[in-house]
Amino acid sequence: MNSRDRVLGRVRRALADVPADDLPYEQAVDRGYAREHGERTVEETVDLLAENLADYRAIVHRCTEDEVSGLLMRLYAERGSRTVLVPPELPPHWLAAAGPVRIHDRAVSTPHELDRVDSVITGCAVAIAETGTIVLDGSPDQGRRRITLVPDHHVCVVRVPGQVVASVPRALERLDPVRPLTWISGPSATSDIELDRVEGVHGPRTLEVVLMSGA
Repeated sequence: MNSRDRVLGRVRRALADVPADDLPYEQAVDRGYAREHGERTVEETVDLLAENLADYRAIVHRCTEDEVSGLLMRLYAERGSRTVLVPPELPPHWLAAAGPVRIHDRAVSTPHELDRVDSVITGCAVAIAETGTIVLDGSPDQGRRRITLVPDHHVCVVRVPGQVVASVPRALERLDPVRPLTWISGPSATSDIELDRVEGVHGPRTLEVVLMSGA
């Protein structure tokens, strides 16, 4: 028996209990998959998100909505950011305190101009606890996809608990598939054949996630 025969044999065994009728495959095979794994409280789900974000080397902060402006200014000061790229409809009170010069997201901005920006701040569409993933969908508080791929430092604010879901299936229920979705699990990283990790090749080298409660 060759490899092809073994693979086809496994397929036949997997489909052995499928009714022998004319139903399309999508209807004949049960797709009652688990929507999430285990039962958690809201607080436990948020804690799991924070844990998995940190495991992917994102830097996680927690604050209330009243504290977010002060926290953001502290993060930019500690990094020495002189400019921050801002999406068109970022909530104004997030950057109410004095801080870096605001650079607005413009369609005419070149990659070289974006590369000179010290930091970028966005909201998000949804955050997935089980995978430590943040999803952006190009909404006005997130801006175009490229503004989160070129600058070296990305700060993403997640509204807790409203934007946090347990699993990928729960996230997909909230997302519009025709929008430009960007799925982020930690800062940009890649490895060569010798497993030497390099960060910042195709996105920000540093990702900071602010879990903002009360929203």
